[in-house]
Amino acid sequence: MHPTAKVHPSAIVEPGARIGEDVEVGPWTYIGSGVEVGMGSRIHSHVVIKGPTVIGKNNRIFQFSSVGEECQDKKYAGEPTRLVIGDNNIIREGCTIHRGTIQDQWLTAIGSNNLLMAYVHVAHDCVIGDNCIIANNVALAGHVMVGDCVILGGYTTVHQFCKIGAFSMSAAHTALFKDVPAFIMSSGNPAEAHGMNFEGMRRRGYTPELISKLRQCYKIIYRQGLRTAEAIDRLESMEPLPEIQLLIDSLKSSSRGITR
Repeated sequence: MHPTAKVHPSAIVEPGARIGEDVEVGPWTYIGSGVEVGMGSRIHSHVVIKGPTVIGKNNRIFQFSSVGEECQDKKYAGEPTRLVIGDNNIIREGCTIHRGTIQDQWLTAIGSNNLLMAYVHVAHDCVIGDNCIIANNVALAGHVMVGDCVILGGYTTVHQFCKIGAFSMSAAHTALFKDVPAFIMSSGNPAEAHGMNFEGMRRRGYTPELISKLRQCYKIIYRQGLRTAEAIDRLESMEPLPEIQLLIDSLKSSSRGITR
């Protein structure tokens, strides 16, 4: 326990937990053995954190969240799998984040600068990148991979093993059963592709020329009747740009087929 940490008298911090500099722990919170909480993080009241879990710097975890609990996989047999959370995340009320399984990488991982709104569920072995916004009541099944700067609308559900490409976006109540390429907007149940996140591109300072090239990429993938492998060949013949390569890589990494 760092001497600058402020832990409410009603909170329980088990021996073996490590509480960093300037951490605040609210009333009626439980922090188990094997948990590390990084400098400047604020754990609100009525939070349960179990280990092995590592939480980085300047995170905020709100009331009634359950972080680092055993996963809901019937194969799980009490192994010391882990949860690792980066820096500057906001985890709102009632979120549930489970540790990994030995059938994958023993790890559930969340990057930095993410917002998980109320009642988000992150299942075992999920990997979430940086700068994502995951809205209320989103549910990620096991082994889901979410790229950087993804926005998932409220009540989106994601099937196990799906990959959600960077800078993509889903509408509210979307049900994703296949992989989503980078930049793609999706909606519906089952989900369908509905253009690219062009407004997000503009907000990030993408030039009109770059947006035009990405629009051309979308037409190659979705408007010319090509198989995914054929579309990749066409994309690889275009001007080599990092954003186009990101899109190509997301197509190549798909194992479940892409949302169309």
